[in-house]
Formats: sequence, structure tokens, C-alpha cells
Amino acid sequence: MTATVQDLGSVDAAAVTDALSRGNCGEVAGDAGRRAQYSADASNYRQIPLAVVFPRERRHVLNTLGVCRRLGVPVTSRGAGTSTSGQAVGAGVVLDFSRFFNRLLALDPQARTATVQPGIVLDDLQTAAAEHGLLFGADPSTHSRCTLGGMIGNNACGTHSVAWGRTADNVAELEVVTYRGTVVHLGEMTQDEIDDAMAAGDDRAQLIASLYQLAQSNLAALRTKLGQFPRQVSGYALEHLLPENRFNLARALVGSEGTLAVVLSATVRLIPPPPARALVVLGFQDACAAADAVPFLLDHRLLALEGLDQALTDIVTRPETRAAIDTLPAARAWLFAEIGGTPDELPRRAEALAASARQADGFTGSEVIADPARARRLWRIREDGAGLATRLPGPGGGSEAWPGWEDAAVPPDQLGSYLRQFTELLGHHQLQGAVYGHFGEGCLHVRINFDFTTEEGTAVFRAFVTDAAELIAAHGGSLSGEHGDGQARSALLPLMYGPDIIALFEEFKSIWDPDNGLNPGMIVHPLPVDGNLRVSPHRTPLPLTTVLPFHADGGDFAKATRRCVGVGKCRSAGHRGDVMCPSYRVTLDERDSTRGRARLLYEMTQGEVITDGWRSTEVRDALDLCLSCKGCSVDCPVGVDVATYKSEFLHHHYKGRVRPASHYTMGWLPLLSRLAARMPRLVNALTSSRLASLIKRLGGIAAQRNLPQFADQTFLTWFRSRTPQGEGHRGPVMLWVDSFNNHFTPDVLKAGVDVLESAGFRVQVPDGTQCCGLTWITTGQLSIARRIARRTTTALGPAAGAGIPIVGLEPSCTAALRSDLAELLDGNADARAIAGSTVTLAELLIHQASDWQPPLIETSSISQTHCHQHATSGFSADSTLLRRMGVDNTTLDSGCCGLAGNFGFERGHYDVSVAAGEQVLLPAVRAADLDTHILADGFSCRTQISQQTDRTGTHVAQLIARALPPSGPSS
Repeated sequence: MTATVQDLGSVDAAAVTDALSRGNCGEVAGDAGRRAQYSADASNYRQIPLAVVFPRERRHVLNTLGVCRRLGVPVTSRGAGTSTSGQAVGAGVVLDFSRFFNRLLALDPQARTATVQPGIVLDDLQTAAAEHGLLFGADPSTHSRCTLGGMIGNNACGTHSVAWGRTADNVAELEVVTYRGTVVHLGEMTQDEIDDAMAAGDDRAQLIASLYQLAQSNLAALRTKLGQFPRQVSGYALEHLLPENRFNLARALVGSEGTLAVVLSATVRLIPPPPARALVVLGFQDACAAADAVPFLLDHRLLALEGLDQALTDIVTRPETRAAIDTLPAARAWLFAEIGGTPDELPRRAEALAASARQADGFTGSEVIADPARARRLWRIREDGAGLATRLPGPGGGSEAWPGWEDAAVPPDQLGSYLRQFTELLGHHQLQGAVYGHFGEGCLHVRINFDFTTEEGTAVFRAFVTDAAELIAAHGGSLSGEHGDGQARSALLPLMYGPDIIALFEEFKSIWDPDNGLNPGMIVHPLPVDGNLRVSPHRTPLPLTTVLPFHADGGDFAKATRRCVGVGKCRSAGHRGDVMCPSYRVTLDERDSTRGRARLLYEMTQGEVITDGWRSTEVRDALDLCLSCKGCSVDCPVGVDVATYKSEFLHHHYKGRVRPASHYTMGWLPLLSRLAARMPRLVNALTSSRLASLIKRLGGIAAQRNLPQFADQTFLTWFRSRTPQGEGHRGPVMLWVDSFNNHFTPDVLKAGVDVLESAGFRVQVPDGTQCCGLTWITTGQLSIARRIARRTTTALGPAAGAGIPIVGLEPSCTAALRSDLAELLDGNADARAIAGSTVTLAELLIHQASDWQPPLIETSSISQTHCHQHATSGFSADSTLLRRMGVDNTTLDSGCCGLAGNFGFERGHYDVSVAAGEQVLLPAVRAADLDTHILADGFSCRTQISQQTDRTGTHVAQLIARALPPSGPSS
């Protein structure tokens, strides 16, 4: 039975969810939290779905379509949700293939093909193909999380399409199902195969006959209006129905944005990569000059030719990335040209390429990047472009910049002219944007500072995209070069194609989906470009007052949460030297990603789906597995900081209410530790006795965890009774005595004293017993954290004011002094001074004792970088220090250790905590030789290592101190 898709205003979401649950459709979710998480993709648009389905098997997809068909509810297929045009959100049922329906079904190295389910992540396919010396040609910048189904939906291209083609060029066969339930295998067809198929007399025969008739009746239009240049992705790819293209229905379906059929499996072609590659960076006076040079470079058999404007690189603030940018040839725009071949031929070809570039007007210089690591760092800037460009430089965090016209393409010989007129058009509408993209194929990406918060700004958006569409048509271009039309551009297609081609598109859609049940409003019968906007002047956010200032977002919590524009880097499961997002890497659930949490928080500020503001249980539950690692604050290209959002939320959520037990035990651990320090042996005996299980149960602590043992003597007791050593000729240094090392591992702080005195510093400690307040911050007890912070500034303010360095040995506490303290005490001059004076041990020794030679230790080590150190200072100073010591160190690309302060000790978190550690860190520790040092400065990291392996972690201060000659009592 088929029901015509109806007006969804009368459809009850609970009834749809119930019908799907009873229909054997896989995992079904219709709660407010899930619907909020799937309300947006990486575009400007927002539609609240009725339900979300996570199919595990082929029959779940077919059953879902059957239920929706019976109810008259539309279906939107979704991969990673990184679509920038709005085609991955819908008001009906969303089918998320990425979570379970994501297997590699077959890989044939001889035939160079792979058959996959639509939810497989591109990087997973690439990993499997690489084992056979092969790869998939299309490689968009979202390769670490985008799915093949999404790439098929958009006809994704990527950096190397100039050499290896679009997704359509690499698809061999598709198995799809229509909204009415007809399963069809698609590929090239000979005339005999077409005749045989039409004679079969079934639903497939009727479908193919109608498509064949459409093609035969419109051969001239298909030949002259479609497929005129590679990046003409807008609309439907009807040129593949031509006889000379072998009536390839698989390729014709690629780029249809889920409006024609649902992909069940895809067979794709694989190719061998070149034996070697070289990156040639070409500098130009501006982006227009770079665009003008493109036609002169394409004869060099390039693998890639990407453009970057200085307006994009100026946005970068991360020190390591900034350092990579500063090594580029002096210019205001660059082309990244990649060539491939044998190692012997690459230098000659690189020089020939540079010689061609030198003939172009506006050329400023070139450099061949021979270091693969440096080349990867530079390519990463380009990969992060979509996220970086969402905030333009300026006060208050800069203006927000949005997609909407981020994907237009023209023939490459038109690129310079188009870019100049496009720049003029931006100025005419008083808009700004940072340009980058696939210059080698004439495809420009840009994020523009549209103001969707006002009626006037929305009108400017509508007028601009209309003018831009007319400009692109005048240059023989395409509204979309790889992102698809979606809601962003479908309504503008008549400006590009005219009524005859639009009528063909509508007929094509009707043949496949006469009920309009698949992703309605995309490509044909379009939704308006300014409808369903995620940020709208017609919605008034809830009046939410915050404790933390959120200066980077103008003090606006809603604006902070909508920093997340959906590029989905947090959904990357692989470890590439970043931390974000440890919980997602374990669960692979959108709810546990940075994006999922930010989306839920944003919907909380809107008060529509999430209606109870700070008291929301949906938000509380989604934040539960956030480790507060702060990885997202630096790894997210947009700087989403869920750890801070979580602290703010928990503060309000539990205000005036009883908190979880762990908030009183782990949150108040610094104070409880001071009490335990009076009788540490008794406390240790109790926490190791039969009463331990009861203590843990009452304290909200995971039963599987061993409670750390208190030291017999705190560091402060020891320090205040000792005689200082050394001359102290470098002057005083203030050692921050953190609660963890003071009470549990004082030997770390003692080692720090030895090293500092050996390096010529006179060590001081703050008066009394101080705390940075971190445990209160992570549990959202911000009022108490603020009181603690005031005590801290009183204790450290004079030292900071006197220019005395403040050295932290515990990375989480050091990070708190550097960042959280000034946020808690907004406007406090002492807090700002303390933040500027706080350094790590390695930073102090490298930058303020550069003439001191640490002891030489000919040994090897592996090191785990603490998450908070990764987020605030990085590991570069530590690497330099270890090299000076002669240590052969390997920094693990392990991300978070999984313990993350109180997180891994809290009841309900143990499995995720251990699983996070088991991804890289713990196996690496177990595999390390016994004479390899396991370096871990973080107390949490060392605790996780000692509790989950038979090894112990060593602080870098301990490694140095053990090699120093004996000099005093602390030795």
C-alpha cells in the first residue's frame, strides 16, 4: 500500500516512532534529544525530524521505507551529516546509515573494485584498499568521517578530482531501492540489455522504459546543456543516459541527493596511487592572480591544484598550524600543486611547474615541500578550511560566516574573471568571505558573513545568492561543484538551466519517485533558499544567563553553541595526533560527538524541541560521557568547547538541587584530601578493605576502580621542612603545588624541585594549601570554583606581578591557571597576570634556562600528552627538552587516556574510560620494551596506565631528576 506523502503538520511523531519500532526497522529513536541532534547538518538549515532510524541490515532499510510509505511520511538518507546544502535534514524520518550499515562487503584487488554499504567511512575504505596498493579516487576534505553513501548523494569530488575524477567517475554499480520498494541494480547498459530489461514486464522494466524514453526524446538537450565541464554537478546528471555514455543509470543517480532512491550497496572502482608525490607551493599577489594562473598549470599532469587565500590563513591561531603557515612563500594567496610519479622524475617536474607559474602575472615565489610531515601539516590547513572560515577575524570572536554560496564552479579558464566579479559582488552587498577551493577545476569554496539574526540580513542573503547565481550562469558555470544543491541552491536552478531542463529534471524525479517520498524539496519543487534557516530572526532564544563570560561569542551562550557548523571533524574515529572526541571514538554515536552535544545545547537555547532549558535531562544525558578533555577546544576547526559548555550547564542544572554523589566526592577531592592527609594510613586501610565497595558505592565511584593511595607525607610538609639546594642564580620560580601530586604522588613535585634547583632556580611555593579549582569546574560547581579561584589569585598574584614564573607539573592544573582562572574571574587583572606567567616545566627550561644542559640519557621513551596540555600549550617544548637529553621519544597519537580526572572514576563511565585508553595508549604501553620509559605527566594518565597495565608512568621531571647527580636530601 502506498500513501501520498502528506503535510507533516498533522503527523504525530510518537505514532511514527511506534510504527517504526514495531516494523522491524532496526534501532529507532523518536525522543526529543535524538530529534534535536539530527535537526541540522553542516548547512544553514534546520528541520526537526519525526524520528531517526539506524538500520543494521538490508531488511531494516526496506522495512523503514514500507512503514513510511504506509504512513505517507518522507525519508531522508544521511551519512555523516556533513552536507553543506541542507540535503541531509528532513521533516520526516531520517535514515542514518553511518552507525551500523557501514561494512565493506567485498574487495577484489585484481578487478580493482570494492563493494560497500552506504554508511562506510571513506577513510575505512581507503585503509582496506591501501593493503592492496589501491585507493578510491574521490577524496573530499571530510574523508575522515564522510560516508560513501553521502559522497554518492552529492557526487563528492575532493582535492584529487583533477586527476582521479568525481565520485560518479569511480562508481561501477549501485543497488538501490525506490520509495515504493522496487530494488534495482544499476550500471552501464548495452542496447540489448535495455531491450531485455524493458521486456521483463515488472516494476524495474517500467522504470527503465520510462528513463530510456526520457533520454531518447531529449538527446540534443542532454548533449548541449548537461555535462559541459567536470564540476557541473548541479541538477540531475542526465547526460549519463546518452547512448555514448552507455545509458549508465548508476552514474545518473550519483549526485541526486537521495531524491530518487535509497542506496543499499555500491561497487566502486579503485586505482593505484603514484609511487611518490611532491607538493609545490606557488605564491601570488592575490587569489585572483592565482586563479588566472590555473590554465597555464593544468598541462603538468597534476594530481591536485588547490587555492588558499590569506584571508583564510589569517584565521588560524593554533601555534603549530600558525608556524606551518609562516613558512609559506611570501604571498597573499597560494596554490598547492601536487604532482605524482617516480622519485627520480619529481624534482624535474616540480621545477617545470614552477617555471610555468613564474610566467603568470602576480607570481611571487615557489617552494617544493620535500618533508612529508610538513606537507601533511600544510594540507591539513586546506582540509580544515570549511571550519576555519566560519569565523572571520574581528572583535568579540569575529563575525560568523556561513555556507550558502560555498560551492560554485566555473570552467577553469573562467575562474579569474568569475572571482573578480564575485569579489565585487561581495562588496556591493557589504559582505566578506575567505576564498579557498579546488582551483584546478574552477570550484570555489567560501563562507560569507551573512546575518541571519535579522530580517534585513536574511534579505541580503536572498538577494546575494540570486545575484551570484546569475553571475555563475553568465560564466557558463554550475551553482554546485561538489556539495549538491540541497535547500541552499535548488530554487536557483532555473537561473542556471532554464525551464526546459528544469522540466526534464521534474520528469526524471517523477519517474523514480512519483510519491515525492524521498528528500522532498531538493533539486525539483524546491524549498525556498531562506526557509527553515537554523538561525532565524523569527525565533527568540531563551533568556539564559551564564556564569562564564564567553567573550569569544559576545557573551551569548546560543552563539557559542552554534559555533558548531556541522563539519563533523569530531566524528573522526581515527587518531591523527588530535584528541577530539574520545567518547565518540568509543561509541560511534552522534549523541557522544562534539557536534551532537553542541547541537543539543543549541536546541536547548531555542526552547522548541528541548523545552526545559537548563533543567533538560536530554542535555544532561548527552553530556554525561563528555570527558571534559578540552580536545574540541583546539581540535575543532571552529573552536567548539564542550567542556566549558558542560561546566556551565551542570552549574545551572543542579543549582539548588541534590547532585550526583561523585560531585561531592570527586568534585570536592582537594578538600577531602586535606582531611585524609591527617591520617593517610587509616584512610588507605579503609579504602583497601572490605569497606571499599561500600565507600565506592556511596561515593558514586565505579566499582571496578581501585582508589588511589594517599602518600604518608604530603609534598608541602616535606618542602617546608627542607633546606633549599643550589645557588638560585636564575632567581625565584613559583612551583604550583597541585592537589593530586601533593597528596598522592609527592615524588613528582620533589623531582620538580630537584630539576629546578639544578637548573639554577630558587623554588618557592604559595602560602597555605592552594587549589586551582579544576574538580569543581568539571563538575559544574562554579560558585565554589570561583571562591577557590579568588584564593588562588590572592596567593599567586604578587608573584605574577613581580614577573616570577609559575611552574605547573600537573597539566590539568597548569591549564586551569592558564585559561579557566581568568574565565572564572572575568576582568581580574591578577588572574590575567597569572595566566600569562604560568608555564610548564619544559617551557621554563627551554625558554628561560636555555643555557642549562639537562643530563644526557641515552634511552628511549613513549609519551602520552595530557589532553589539557594538548589544548593549551602542546608538546613541542617537551619534545625539544627530550631531544636535548638524548632521549629517543615517540609521542603517541593516542588522544585521551580515558580516565580524564573524575570521569573515569565515576560510576557508569568505566567501560568507556577503559575503551578510550585501549584504542592506542594501553596497547602501546603493553607493547613497549621493558627498558622504554613510559612518560606521562598527567596524574590521570599515570593512574590509567598503572591500573590497566603492569607498567607505571613517569613524569618528565622524574626522568630528569633520576639522572641528576645526588645533591641533597630530596635525592
